[in-house]
Amino acid sequence: MVIVGVADLHKKTKRLFSITDTGATIEKQTEFINAYLVSGPDIIVSPISKPTDGRGLMEWGNKPTDGGHLFLTLDERANLLREWPDTAHFVRRFLGAQEFIRGEQRYCLWIKDNERADAETIPELKRRIDAVSKMRSESKAAETRPAAAFPHRFRQIQSIANNYSLIVARVSSENRDYLPIGLEDSDTIVGDRNFALYDAPLWNMALIASRLHWVWIGTVCVRMRTDFSYSNTLGWNTFPVPKLTEQNKADLTACAENILLAREVHFPATIADLYDPDAMPENLRHAHARNDEVLERIYIGRRFKNDTERLEKLFDLYTKMTAVAKPTSKAKSGKKAS
Repeated sequence: MVIVGVADLHKKTKRLFSITDTGATIEKQTEFINAYLVSGPDIIVSPISKPTDGRGLMEWGNKPTDGGHLFLTLDERANLLREWPDTAHFVRRFLGAQEFIRGEQRYCLWIKDNERADAETIPELKRRIDAVSKMRSESKAAETRPAAAFPHRFRQIQSIANNYSLIVARVSSENRDYLPIGLEDSDTIVGDRNFALYDAPLWNMALIASRLHWVWIGTVCVRMRTDFSYSNTLGWNTFPVPKLTEQNKADLTACAENILLAREVHFPATIADLYDPDAMPENLRHAHARNDEVLERIYIGRRFKNDTERLEKLFDLYTKMTAVAKPTSKAKSGKKAS
């Protein structure tokens, strides 16, 4: 959306033009156009620390701060397991942004506190643990040096899943029609270049994979150059969602499953391959269109005409969601208490 004209601020009626999903032009007369170039209230979206409606808690991935010593390439993993087969349970698949979007293979050491002594009996693991300790203890960052006391593990562990994680890249291209979101098993360690919803209901994926969410993130979150810079507090926690019935959740869960199944047909295609705007597989595009159909009918009973209409509805819901109830003032009776 672009500004194509300037008018007197005090002029009562402004004109807002937008293009529908089918290419038609719509003119709307409105009394106010807000900072997001939408006909709606004069508001600025502010971060919310936690979701308040029962959706999954989105957390940062795990931060290593290890100097690279806790990480293994595909060849390093193979060499380690060939020489010390008993180390297999210390090695996990690691998922940073590039690994998630482009399918690159990377592994990390994941050693629990009660396993450190056993791990250090393996010369290669002991060498790596000592290197992490040295790197952290000599760090110029004050918050890093105390982590030298536990060099066998990541400096900051947010969480790991019991069953599965929903993964959202922190930075991704605006050229894709949908935000990258994936489903990973509990053995995969999510890095801090991603956000994760650990063991959240699958209908959460349907929300994030929607055009509605793409529009919201592209509007309220900051950008890195032209890329989307996703935020859990500003993008996910603020995303306005109507109250969902159990049937709504079941329908959205089915939509998320259909998206995953559509991707599976094209294995081993990566997220980058599948969501190339010029080469997105037709069955996957259809699965997303079905997800949009189901979700948008929950919002307004039909498909939205365009992104402008989507934003107008989202800002209307956001205003209601964040409204602070004003205390009701008691009427004065004019009589003294007896």
